[in-house]
Amino acid sequence: MKTRFGRRAFPLAMLALCMTAGAAFAQDWPAKPITAVVPLGAGSASDIVARVVMDQVSRQVGQPIVVENRPGAGGTIGANLVAKSAADGYTILIYGALNTAHAMHSKLPYDTFKDFVPVIALGQQPLVIVTSPGKGYKTLKDMIAAGKAKPGLLNYSSVGVGSASHFGAERLRTAAGFQAQHLPFKGAAEAVTDVVADRSDFSVQLTATTLPLIKDGKLVPLAVSAHKRIPALPDTPTTVELGLPPESVYPFYTGVFVPANTPSAVVERLHREIAKALEAPAVQTRFAQLGVQPLPGSQAAFTKFFHDDVNATVELAKAANIKPN
Repeated sequence: MKTRFGRRAFPLAMLALCMTAGAAFAQDWPAKPITAVVPLGAGSASDIVARVVMDQVSRQVGQPIVVENRPGAGGTIGANLVAKSAADGYTILIYGALNTAHAMHSKLPYDTFKDFVPVIALGQQPLVIVTSPGKGYKTLKDMIAAGKAKPGLLNYSSVGVGSASHFGAERLRTAAGFQAQHLPFKGAAEAVTDVVADRSDFSVQLTATTLPLIKDGKLVPLAVSAHKRIPALPDTPTTVELGLPPESVYPFYTGVFVPANTPSAVVERLHREIAKALEAPAVQTRFAQLGVQPLPGSQAAFTKFFHDDVNATVELAKAANIKPN
């Protein structure tokens, strides 16, 4: 009996010891600088949001947080770096396109679901459907009607194959049931310029990218890809308001992820600190200027949101015949 009890007690004791050690580790975290990897270039939407929030978190925890840009291969290089990092909370991923990377690549160096723990969403940046005044479309319904009347007549510009503007346009197109040719560009500036010059019929872009041109009268906002109107464009209806299904909305968000097996206490602490930072007046003011909408919720809620979004993006890629690489 003693032998059997000893055999059972040993793993239980080890489990208790590990839990105690994990709690103690989390209590001391962070004891050194944190690296926040953004797998996109400096000045990208995720990069700007990351720097705003991480600056506030750094002040709260009393440790430097270095935002490190690791662009390349559609964001998979930076994401893989974090996936293979030590699961100690000192290397985190800030990214908004794990979903499209999963849908666009048949083989990834990491497992999207198994190698990351979703922590929290930093915010959502609604996409706006824009056209030029010269096209003559007064409403989104006008443009959709033109696309249905002459299939293949319309074209749209995007930031590139697999980008948020590409998937956002395809979600709109498939939800509304019209055809349009895709014109991919290397960046938002080129894609938007093509619309201003009347070469592209429309584009689906971040609000921050298009707002100055909208105010100057060079672009016409037809609708916002969102469930509710945004303060930056209060007179522009949402796609849902205009009668399109909820599936017409493409949520472009920036989230925080850590490597799998990061201690749950560290994940919880990181979630709390970021949630607190998102409530800071300076962060909220900057978000309002950028057109970023907060996405509050628990770590479990964000995990479900993330998994659902990845699966929905895969289905969208199939429906729109977007082939993975």
